[in-house]
Parts: sequence; structure tokens; C-alpha cells
Amino acid sequence: MEGKDSMLYALKRGGCLVKIYLDVCCLSRPFDDQFQDRIKIETDAILSILTHCKIGEWELVGSEAIDIEISKIPDDEKREKINTLRSIANFRVAIDNEVEKRAVEISQLKIYSYDALHIACAERSKADIMLTTDDFLLKKAMQYMDSLMLRVENPVKWLMEVM
Repeated sequence: MEGKDSMLYALKRGGCLVKIYLDVCCLSRPFDDQFQDRIKIETDAILSILTHCKIGEWELVGSEAIDIEISKIPDDEKREKINTLRSIANFRVAIDNEVEKRAVEISQLKIYSYDALHIACAERSKADIMLTTDDFLLKKAMQYMDSLMLRVENPVKWLMEVM
């Protein structure tokens, strides 16, 4: 993808927008301590991705799994801010028996159950990419990429590839 602009990448699927699934780690990142370089860089990448989604160049996917995880955030102000970012999503994947079954299969790869549920929702949505800042999840997804139906990547690395 190097050298291609974001609009060309947005059209890579035969005129369909690229579907992006951001997990709650990504949606929360702008509200983490920005004094650490890594967090600041990831925040900038995530905000850039969300901007592309908001203006319609890319499509953000939401899910019931995201909604449930956000609802468990104890800080009311942070939860509301994250919900504002989440609201950019064009559509939302519901958790049904098929998604639950797939999440169980994914969790057998030693991927935590909430992460497995996010991957299952992202797969159901036919997302092109699932982005996370969770190093453990990234490591597991890389280890078991042949068993997953989509790529899981860090937002900074992915954004650098497509810009």
C-alpha cells in the first residue's frame, strides 16, 4: 500500500469503503496519559482514523461487545467521551449465537474472551482490519493469523501502511 493515498485505499474493495473495527483499547487511548510517547503516537493515529471515518472515507464498525465493554467503565466522564467516539460507527454488530460460537472457537487459541468476542464481531461485520493497542492480543493474533478471518493490527502500523 505504500505510496497510495487514503482515498485509493478506501476504494480498494471495488468501490466499497474499507471497514475498520476499533476495539475499546483504541477508543480509550485518547483519554489515557498522553505524556508517554507511545500513547501519544497511538492517540494521533486513532484520531486520524476516526476523522477519516467521520468524513466518510472509511467506515467504522461498532458492536454490542464494544457497547458492553464501554458500559463497564466506572468513570462516567471517560465513558461518555468514549461513547462519543464510538458513535461515529456506521453500523453495529449484534451478538448472536453464531458470534458467540465463533468467540468460543477463538478463545481456544488462548485469546481472552472479550478479545475473542471483539474478533468474532469484527469477522461478522466483514471488517477489513481490526485495530488494537493491546500488545498481548496483537501477539496472539499474529501467532494464530491463519485461524482468524481478518487481520489484527496496531493502529500506528496500519495507518503508516495506508497513508
